[in-house]
Amino acid sequence: MKNLLVILFFLSQFFPLFGQENERLFSDAIRANFSKFKQQSNKAYKSGDFERGQFLFDSLVQNQLIGSKFNDFTLKRVSDRKLKMSKVKKPIFLVTYAAWCVPGKGEILAFNKLAKEYHKEIEFVVIVWGKKQEVKKFSKKISGQIEICYAHKNYKNDNEIVENMKETLGFPTCYLIDSNLQIIDIKRGAASVPLKTPNKKAYEMNYALFKERITQLISI
Repeated sequence: MKNLLVILFFLSQFFPLFGQENERLFSDAIRANFSKFKQQSNKAYKSGDFERGQFLFDSLVQNQLIGSKFNDFTLKRVSDRKLKMSKVKKPIFLVTYAAWCVPGKGEILAFNKLAKEYHKEIEFVVIVWGKKQEVKKFSKKISGQIEICYAHKNYKNDNEIVENMKETLGFPTCYLIDSNLQIIDIKRGAASVPLKTPNKKAYEMNYALFKERITQLISI
């Protein structure tokens, strides 16, 4: 009996560690694959082959990033509190922007509307690349039902976030993350809205696109 207890104790200690060692982090997947992706992607875009560029992005996401575990980043909120990813117990709809980049027509309006409709089921998070004062101005456009966070390479502890997200997949980028921090999908940008599109139509296009992604996230 004593020997059995020893064996059970050993197994309980060994297998969790084994699982952790084999769990693929988002940052590890990025580091292992981004250099090759960047080289091929730059070549495609320089030659004007945008279709090839999008194909390479989709391949990186589908073959290397989906299924990896999003890092347990601690994000700075504009409200001065911090948001630790592992403390969120709902699926996460995370979108990155930059403080100096104006979102597309109808994009923020659609995002705010969907946050109002789905905030009980999903945690909506925006990471804005920029300094706090810049992001405060940007945040005035965003609904109070969305967590507004920021990161800048000059701020303490932000280097890893900036290197693994902003300097790799760019912005705006949408991350669909389940309640266990597993990445379900990653999408670039919002709806492709022609310049002369009426505001209402632009809103409807973005609403439909974001809702499709939300449906994908909550259907898991």
